[in-house]
Amino acid sequence: MKKLKVGVIGVGSFGRLHCLAIKKIKYAELAGIFDINFKRAEQVAKEVAVKVFKELNNLINICQALIVCTPTISHYKIAKLVLSSKRHCLVEKPFTLNLKQANSLVKIAQRNKVFLQVGHIERFNSAFWAIKKFIKHPLFIETHRLSKFPQRNLDISVILDLMIHDIDIVLGLVKSDIKKIEAVGIKVLTDKPDIAQARIIFKNGCIANITSSRVSDETLRKLRVFTQKCYVSVDYKQQDGFIYKRKKNHLEKIEIKVEKSEPLQKELEEFVLCCLNKKKPSFSIREAIQSLKIALMIEKKITEYEKNIHSLW
Repeated sequence: MKKLKVGVIGVGSFGRLHCLAIKKIKYAELAGIFDINFKRAEQVAKEVAVKVFKELNNLINICQALIVCTPTISHYKIAKLVLSSKRHCLVEKPFTLNLKQANSLVKIAQRNKVFLQVGHIERFNSAFWAIKKFIKHPLFIETHRLSKFPQRNLDISVILDLMIHDIDIVLGLVKSDIKKIEAVGIKVLTDKPDIAQARIIFKNGCIANITSSRVSDETLRKLRVFTQKCYVSVDYKQQDGFIYKRKKNHLEKIEIKVEKSEPLQKELEEFVLCCLNKKKPSFSIREAIQSLKIALMIEKKITEYEKNIHSLW
């Protein structure tokens, strides 16, 4: 199999991890990197033994696919340039700042017959894959995603930064249209919500409670899904999975076997194979856009909530 020449645009903390992961894929070649902070790019380049490009267009020209790990505000401009150059593109979440930009990128990718994907890493978590087959007709879903203050991604709210992961997972599990969304959020250390909770009520009766915070003392990434016959629990961080089955008047806890792996590695391996073999991805770009749409709706609900609270003061 020929190797896919891949470039990474933006080599902050997460972009650096993408570089390390690409280096481990036998059918991919890390062809070069670019960052507006050239000193930072040189540091990463030395670590992964790759060339730094001072001009973005020069990097795009020598690559077949590129990964965009820049701040969200620049995703649309950079991805548009990549796709218009007829290169495959993976854009880290959140995809774009709005749906107009997202749909525009999809059209450009289709017009140029190149592959476009959004990085939703929890889709590739081994624990989630292990328990997914046990989830039939969920009735109630509860997620918690808490982190310490990140000093990064502060140009976006906690909804687009963290909650969007769980929105994406919930929408993938519940095969129903949405009936209603309720949401509250609080600004703590930034001018955007740093803590948020959303309740999504689906037309089939399922309810999902989604909690996210980036000002917590602890780091937590957990999912619980309740069905008529059992409930399952996932710890994304530890990659643990459990199923709880009803036995007369008590619950029997059963550990699910999980072959732990690196989710980012699996995500990038799929991206590379899709580009090389025109392979169908495990989830579509339209699903990523739907997750963005719901995240933006939650942000709007929180803005309305803030206005109502302020009117009472």
